[in-house]
Amino acid sequence: MPLIILSGLPTSGKTTRAQELKAFFEARLAVQAQAQDDSATPKTKDYRLHIVNDESLNLNKHVSYNTAADEKKARGALMSAVERLLSKDDIVIVDSLNYIKGFRYQLYCVARAIGTPHCVVFCACIPDRARAWNKESGAYPETIFEELVVRFEEPDSRTRWDSPLFVMVPEDKLPENEIWDSVILKKAKPPNMSTVVKVVKETNYLYEFDQTTQNVIQAILDAQKSGDPTKQIKAPLSSILLQLPPTRVVTLSELRRLRRQFTSINKMHTLLDMTRVAEGFVEYLNQNLNA
Repeated sequence: MPLIILSGLPTSGKTTRAQELKAFFEARLAVQAQAQDDSATPKTKDYRLHIVNDESLNLNKHVSYNTAADEKKARGALMSAVERLLSKDDIVIVDSLNYIKGFRYQLYCVARAIGTPHCVVFCACIPDRARAWNKESGAYPETIFEELVVRFEEPDSRTRWDSPLFVMVPEDKLPENEIWDSVILKKAKPPNMSTVVKVVKETNYLYEFDQTTQNVIQAILDAQKSGDPTKQIKAPLSSILLQLPPTRVVTLSELRRLRRQFTSINKMHTLLDMTRVAEGFVEYLNQNLNA
C-alpha cells in the first residue's frame, strides 16, 4: 500500500499532519470495511497503518542532526524502517524532515520497487513561524535548526519523485479525499530499470552486479581524466548516456557513496540482466549527480 512522505522545515507541523492522515485513513478504512460487512461483496484484505518518525525510531533530535555522520545514521535508520514496513498490505507515513531531494528519490525508488503508489505532503511554513514554534517547543537546538533551514530542498512537483505533491500552509485543511484518490485509487507505476524486482537464479549475480557498477564508475573516472568536453559518457552495457555535472569534477568517494546507495536499494530487487543493471545505475547517477 501507499508511501506518504511528509516534508517541511523543522517544527513546521509535519507531525500534526501525520496524525491527521492516520486518523483519516483509519476512519475511511473502517467505513469501507463496515460497508463490505453489510453487503454481499467479497471482503478485501485488511491494511495496516504505520507512522515512521524520529520518535518511533528512538532518535534524539538534539543528537541525530548534530553532525553529518549522525544525520546519515538517522536517515539510514529511517530508510531501513520504511523498507521493512512498506508492502502492498501496509500504509506507511514518513513523518520526518525529508528535506534532501536525493533521499526523497530513494524513498520513491522503494515504493516503485514494491509497485505501490506514493505521494509527498509538503508542510509549507515560513522560517520565522517555524523558528518561533521551535523556540517554544525546544525540539531542535537553535544552531541545528538554522542549519537545517539553510539546507532544506523544497519539493518540486515537476520531478516524478515529488509527484503527486500536496502543498499546505498551517491554516489549510488537509486535502483528505485528494490524497486518498492519489494513493489508494491510483494504479501504481510499474517498476523502472533501477527498481524492477526479479527472483535470483544466478549464483554469481552479486559478483556480476559488483563488476558492472564498478565498470560504470571506471568509465566516469577515465572520461574525466581525458577531459571530455561533452560531459556525456557511454558507459559499458548501457544504451543510456551518462551526463556528468557540467561545472564540477565528480570524486571517487561520491561515486562510491552513490554506488552503495544503489546497491542497498537493489539488494532485494535483483536484475538478472546486467545490461539492465548498468542502465539502472546510469539512470540513478543521472538523477543524483545532476540534482
